[in-house]
This record gives sequence, structure tokens and C-alpha cells, in this order.
Amino acid sequence: MNQTLSSSRSTSSAAAAAVRPLRVAIVAASWHRDIVQQAIDAALAEFRQSTSPPEVAVHDVPGAFEIPLYAQRLIRADACDAVIACGLVVDGGIYRHDFVASAVIDGLMRVQLDTNVPVFSAVLTPLRFHEIAEHQQFFAEHFVKKGQEVARACLRTLAGLSAKEQ
Repeated sequence: MNQTLSSSRSTSSAAAAAVRPLRVAIVAASWHRDIVQQAIDAALAEFRQSTSPPEVAVHDVPGAFEIPLYAQRLIRADACDAVIACGLVVDGGIYRHDFVASAVIDGLMRVQLDTNVPVFSAVLTPLRFHEIAEHQQFFAEHFVKKGQEVARACLRTLAGLSAKEQ
């Protein structure tokens, strides 16, 4: 699923035409899509409320482990000014989730530092997650909050970096 949210811009002046809207890529893991989608939807809603909404493209990857490479490729293709990663890494009863979560977060930080493009994480690893209605509801609601927070952080960071360039 690749979704795009485009901002409307006035092309009445030459200056406005020369300035393109910021582009944000959301790279989201498909595992636990019903929960992860809450962060995506919340981030998109938060961007829409912005005075200058960025263009947003949503990219699906199989799982959280694939997010850093996909983010890096999007950045190297000059497809975005920032990346937001969304995923849920759960404890499946073995210790593997700790390694996956660490690899994803370390990978995202490396991509950010290597490319000089901001990368934000809404990749969460709950201490204990069970596929029961109570946990699914709790984490779905939590992902709404995280989607809003990550979108705000993205907008503030991009604005701050833009101001420093001028």
C-alpha cells in the first residue's frame, strides 16, 4: 500500500513555485498492520493539520527488520526529506525480539547519521504483548498517540533544520 498525501500550494507567485513542499516517507511494517496503521493514520491526520503539510508517501515493508534499508534507499533516491518508521516488534516467547528491535533502531540511527536526513521512529517493542483484545486495544490507542508525536517531531525538526540553513 503506497498512499500519498499532497499539500495544496499556490502557484500564483514565482517564489511559491520555486519552493517545493517537504516530502516525508513513512515506512511501515506489515506485521500487526491493524495496530501499526493507527500510527500511520494519526501521523497523516497530524500532517494535514499543519500550516504547511508535507507530501507524504507511505511504503509497506514485510517487517520492522526491513525498515532501515528501505529508508536508506528512499533517501539515496532523493525521494524524501525525512523518514518516519512505524512498526511493532513483539515478544513471541523467545528472546529474538530484543535483537530485532535493537537492529532496527541502530539501523535507523545509522541511516540518519550517514545520510544527514532525519529519521524518526514509531517502532515500538512492548515488554509483553499478547494477541488478546485488551492488549490489541491498548497498543492501537498507544500507536495513535505515537503517530501524532512522531509527526510533530518530524515537522519541528524539519522546520528547525530549514531555519538553520537560511
